[in-house]
Amino acid sequence: MRDGSLLARTPSRVALGHYLRDIETGKSPAAENTPAGEGEWGVLKVSAVQEGRFQSAENKVVRDAVNIRPQYEVLPGDLLMTRANTESLVGLACVAEAPPRHLMLSDKTLRLVVNEDLADPAFIALALLHPATRSQVRGLATGTSAGMKNISQRQIRGLEIPEVSLSEQRRIVAVHAAFERRIGALERSLDKLSPVAEALAAVALQQSQTDWGPVPLADIAAVAAGVTLGSEPVGDGTVELPYLRVANVLDGRIDTTETKTVRILRSQYERFALRKGDLLLTEGGDLDKLGRGAVWDGRIDACLHQNHVFRVRCGEQMTPDFLALYTSSPEGRAYFQSVGKQTTNLASINSTQVKQMPVPVPPVAEQVRLLGPIHAVRLRAAALEHQIRKLRTVQQGVVEDLLNGRPGASAQRAELLVS
Repeated sequence: MRDGSLLARTPSRVALGHYLRDIETGKSPAAENTPAGEGEWGVLKVSAVQEGRFQSAENKVVRDAVNIRPQYEVLPGDLLMTRANTESLVGLACVAEAPPRHLMLSDKTLRLVVNEDLADPAFIALALLHPATRSQVRGLATGTSAGMKNISQRQIRGLEIPEVSLSEQRRIVAVHAAFERRIGALERSLDKLSPVAEALAAVALQQSQTDWGPVPLADIAAVAAGVTLGSEPVGDGTVELPYLRVANVLDGRIDTTETKTVRILRSQYERFALRKGDLLLTEGGDLDKLGRGAVWDGRIDACLHQNHVFRVRCGEQMTPDFLALYTSSPEGRAYFQSVGKQTTNLASINSTQVKQMPVPVPPVAEQVRLLGPIHAVRLRAAALEHQIRKLRTVQQGVVEDLLNGRPGASAQRAELLVS
């Protein structure tokens, strides 16, 4: 540490308005729901302002020149805040570091004009993302019948944030920026791995399709539907267990952040139970997402699957990972889209269509060989994702400690990033 200032007591709080010169708002002219192209003007969607990040692609093109207002253009370094959004997103803030030209504020996005003699805009953005500030915003925002929440300029000016000297603000911003640089480098490395994995998968599948003719999926795997929700049994002989639904089965991974439970007869357990290595495929959704899925890793003991999620259990001729590679390939996607039943809002496939899916079946040893390079890339990607998540968690904790005047050992170590 350079000095003992980080060991100060919890800073007092001051109204955000103390640091502001003005709050400006834009307009929401008639616009098309497509992003502005080069040389075109666009108006921001509320989704352009995300948690600490400006997403310039989230805009709608404005065609009519009479609706263009250059005074509302987003400029480099602008501190932006949403005044209207859902409860969890209203009042988010970010700095537009290097926005493209010709993007206008909407009537739901505000430009906070900071008095830079007193405050660093990047510090204000961090302070507005602090849990204590976010809690204030949620408490002040008023609701509408459409589920949107609004916060007024008067309420925004009254938000209480830490009163920190300008030099300390800049130190906090520098620590945060050091994390961002390190995380950004990891994210760029991760982005480079995705096309590598796709290219390796394409080569592996092309070779397998050329050398080994397809057979119906039902010849090499057992396909089963899961528990139908609705009328659950009660009393003796039943058991309540977690189950996976469509929302849990993503493209290439299973998300168990939120799982629900269902009660079934004990005698039905084997019928609906998942085993490690089962491939899960979704029954319905958007046409281009039919049959999305991933291999179950057995992270939850005694877990079931819903009837809208197919369980595919491979036999001795097929490895789950190779089958998952094929079902997620362009060829696999094309099959599901060709047989899917399209309704007004959704598309769906049935178990018969899944069973009839033509699948190439190389010898198991060849499947393992073809998967080897792909697994190596995926393991590297998983390691990078873990590093990124860990750094994000540390970053959040360190910044909160610094804002609260409680540096702790983690914040002291973080200072080494900018020393």
